[in-house]
Amino acid sequence: MRVKAVILAGGKGTRLASLTIKRAKPAVPFAGKYRIIDFVLSNCVNSNIFDVLILTQYRPHSLNDHVGKGRPWDLDRSFTGGVTMLQPYKGSFDTDWYAGTADAVLQNLSFIRNGQPEYVLILSGDHIYEMDYDMLIQFHRERGADATLCTIRVPLDEANRFGIVDVDENYRVKNFVEKPKNPPSNLANMGVYIFNYNVLEKALLEEQKQGTHDSDFGKHIIPRMIDGAKRVFAYPYGGYWIDVGTLEAYWEAHMDLLQSPPSLNLNDRTWVIHTRSEERPPVRVETTAHIKNSLITDGAIIAEGAIVERSILSPGVYVGPGAIVRESIILTDAYIESGARVERCIMDKIVVVGQNAVVGSIQDVGDLNITAVGKNTHIPPGYTIGAGCILGTDLTLKDFENYPNRIVPAGTSLGFESRD
Repeated sequence: MRVKAVILAGGKGTRLASLTIKRAKPAVPFAGKYRIIDFVLSNCVNSNIFDVLILTQYRPHSLNDHVGKGRPWDLDRSFTGGVTMLQPYKGSFDTDWYAGTADAVLQNLSFIRNGQPEYVLILSGDHIYEMDYDMLIQFHRERGADATLCTIRVPLDEANRFGIVDVDENYRVKNFVEKPKNPPSNLANMGVYIFNYNVLEKALLEEQKQGTHDSDFGKHIIPRMIDGAKRVFAYPYGGYWIDVGTLEAYWEAHMDLLQSPPSLNLNDRTWVIHTRSEERPPVRVETTAHIKNSLITDGAIIAEGAIVERSILSPGVYVGPGAIVRESIILTDAYIESGARVERCIMDKIVVVGQNAVVGSIQDVGDLNITAVGKNTHIPPGYTIGAGCILGTDLTLKDFENYPNRIVPAGTSLGFESRD
């Protein structure tokens, strides 16, 4: 059985604000030591799928550096299989930026065809979940399906954010509607598909003839296959899954890791999430430091009298004497100076928080009001950054000087422009 996995990893992730100014969404760090794409790559190798294509597009440099030749995932293979990263290109026939998920696959069909796969897995590179794709393939084969999409139950009040599926008693899809205003059910498409290769190729070439500009699996390919009486089935997935496409979802996914028991068990040695790690010294916790219900990664230092509660600290994070970090996600090599307070904040790499500065707040429990601070920004000593502020990258003292009383009001967007 020959299976090829195609990971769509070109998303801008604009709703992640300053986290994706300098990197693609799948390259965003997660849970202290991982990147988002590590989960789908690990799902592949844990499911014994070692022939993987990654389709990149927006700012792929960080992603390319992280994946490299695929060694942490045992994908550095010279002859058969392995990982290949593909970027939109100009060749004998012009291509352009991918206009949709199906268009991205169509433009790389010649690469997907290599090795003559029987089945093709279409996967998103920006979801957090653990899935044995072998069980999905078995489900697909047993039903003689042309295509199978993975589904999960979501809260009904959130169902309008997803493609909604209607199935019969055998899980055959009767109807599929993309992001309906009034969802008929809460059975949602996860964006994980498996196709028979010959069916996929025919569907993509037929879609090309339609001249659809933004050809997409959820909007176009799957509905047309259902209308054409193809055998499309829905695989019911019952595990943890989240699309960390917004700051709120990204923050909530981290808080899920701190539940007891956690929603996603990263300590399961039967399903290891592999990643590329750098060498760092052990964590150092100094006298009178207080840590509660948190994940602390190698190289972090918690100084005397510092408090860290319900937070995730990435490699090399420093929390100075008497500083407080609560309900926050602090990325690599951030430096929080003495007396500073950071609450309900997502702080990117190499950020410096000056002495006695205040960033974010957890006072308003009725609204998440996540504060985000972009990479390499320096928050001056004594400043207060209100809840829900979005700060861009590389900000320095001069960017803050126009705020009276050293207070940046709640909800302010500073040095950040949406890229929609």
